[in-house]
Amino acid sequence: MRTPPFILLGAVIAALVFAGARLVGNDYVFFAGYTVLQFVVLATAWNILGGYTGYVNFGTAAFFALGAYSSVFFHKFYPLPIPVLVAIGAAVAGLVGLGTGYLTLRLRGAFFSIATLALAVVLQTLVVNWNYVGGSRGAYVIRPAEDSVLHLPYIQYLFLVMLVLALSAVVIARTIERSKLGYGFATIRDDELAAEASGVPTLKLKLIATVISGALMGMAGAPFPYYIGYLQPASAFALEYAVNAIAMPMIGGTTTWLGPLIGAILLGTLQQIVTVTISSAVNLLIVGVLLSPS
Repeated sequence: MRTPPFILLGAVIAALVFAGARLVGNDYVFFAGYTVLQFVVLATAWNILGGYTGYVNFGTAAFFALGAYSSVFFHKFYPLPIPVLVAIGAAVAGLVGLGTGYLTLRLRGAFFSIATLALAVVLQTLVVNWNYVGGSRGAYVIRPAEDSVLHLPYIQYLFLVMLVLALSAVVIARTIERSKLGYGFATIRDDELAAEASGVPTLKLKLIATVISGALMGMAGAPFPYYIGYLQPASAFALEYAVNAIAMPMIGGTTTWLGPLIGAILLGTLQQIVTVTISSAVNLLIVGVLLSPS
């Protein structure tokens, strides 16, 4: 299927999902659905670097937090609409991804993964000591009762925003997979040394992958302060973002755009059900159980 019909089909499915959620008449559907869609974006973003290119990134929480704290910064400095904050979060995380990639992408294997994990630790330390965005005590972000454009209850508006972001991330991943850029990523994943010997600009392609992946993660984090209402370093840099962003593509498959989507919907929905029926503390245990057969 060509890209325009795919976008149209995705938009129709997204509209049906939103209409179905409204028909249920329970706000929890929007709260839980937002989290699942957020993980669709994060898993898809991780897969662009980790799945397509083969560079395992443990720094998902860092890029997610960059988007979240960009929103907190502007909420205190000069409040902006959510779509503008999403663009800013994507730009900030993308730029950090570019700088981080330039410094770390010459490393390979476990060394690269450790470097991305270190990025999350360094950024969390900076945020903890930055009082303007709340520091270690956190920051409150009071969302309005409804948005000013569509006049929807704000949680429904946030759900709609994340639905659009999830669709955008999937379309970007699918387009990359079927493009010359995607084939370049695949050569790096299969045999980077052979790709370099064949004239493939591997460093350039890895930087592009890091920027796109980081930007999508920042994009997912931008609405988060308005969703949660109170943002602190522990919630922005939570371990579950790094773990789930890796586990979801692995469950669904890492070599195609469909894998992260399936994995995020299955694992994310299961985690939301368990959170309500048992405890959110079981979420990471579920990841371990699902990955243990492999």
